[in-house]
Amino acid sequence: MPELPEVETVRRGLERHVLGRSIEAVHVLHPRAVRRQPAGAVEFETALAGRTLDSARRRGKYLWMSVGEDAVLAHLGMSGQLLVGEPQRPLSPHVRIWFSFKDEGPDLRFTDQRTFGHMCVVRDGAELPDPIAHIAPDPFESAFDPVLLARRLRQRRTGVKRALLDQSLVSGIGNIYADEALWRARLHWARPTETLNGPEISRLLAAVREVLGEALAAGGTSFDDMYVNVNGESGYFERSLAVYGREGLPCPRCGTQVRRDSFMNRSVYSCPGCQPRPRRARW
Repeated sequence: MPELPEVETVRRGLERHVLGRSIEAVHVLHPRAVRRQPAGAVEFETALAGRTLDSARRRGKYLWMSVGEDAVLAHLGMSGQLLVGEPQRPLSPHVRIWFSFKDEGPDLRFTDQRTFGHMCVVRDGAELPDPIAHIAPDPFESAFDPVLLARRLRQRRTGVKRALLDQSLVSGIGNIYADEALWRARLHWARPTETLNGPEISRLLAAVREVLGEALAAGGTSFDDMYVNVNGESGYFERSLAVYGREGLPCPRCGTQVRRDSFMNRSVYSCPGCQPRPRRARW
């Protein structure tokens, strides 16, 4: 699933290519893509036709484009893509929503092979759409409060990776960047959050910001063609991964073989040398 760097890369692409343009028409080609729209596809289409896209914003893994006081909220799910291109190009069978513009320039297509992503129009949602108001600020937002996060981490009584994935605590971090940040901070993923001290939390937050920033500069991480930017280009942060997806390979810091464990129906990667397992662990 795209995490903060990938979603921010897409947001920046939308900002460059579609903002300030008036929508000619919207065509919903698969009802599941607008399953969160109260009255379905017709409401989604009619709410946007003729309106101008004013801004592109993001919180964590969600992004939205404002149209006046309203917002077009999007979540990319596992394989969602927002692609711009010449309107005459062939229509992929995985296009779920198709936006055309009055200037007859590049169109915008929401493509989603696995149909886990979705879009919806949120009334009076330009500043922060109500469906995502419960999501915590991400580490790059001005509203992010590291002191509050440190206090809440120590109150959680859970494993530190599970806490990093909790979007009500801090948003934008998923499986890949949690593993990478924990490796940089030399913390085991099952370390109980209530045992973390101030310097360890500061080191972890610094590692989170560092790895997210580097991934953003690289255009995100692409293991396959599921994640691309609005021009269809892949990110290349995969080349910089230290532990994620590297089971059995040497840790770039100490040479110990990277270990993979099962975690929340997925995998977690760590270095047994740099990230020793705590005597008391939490999942």
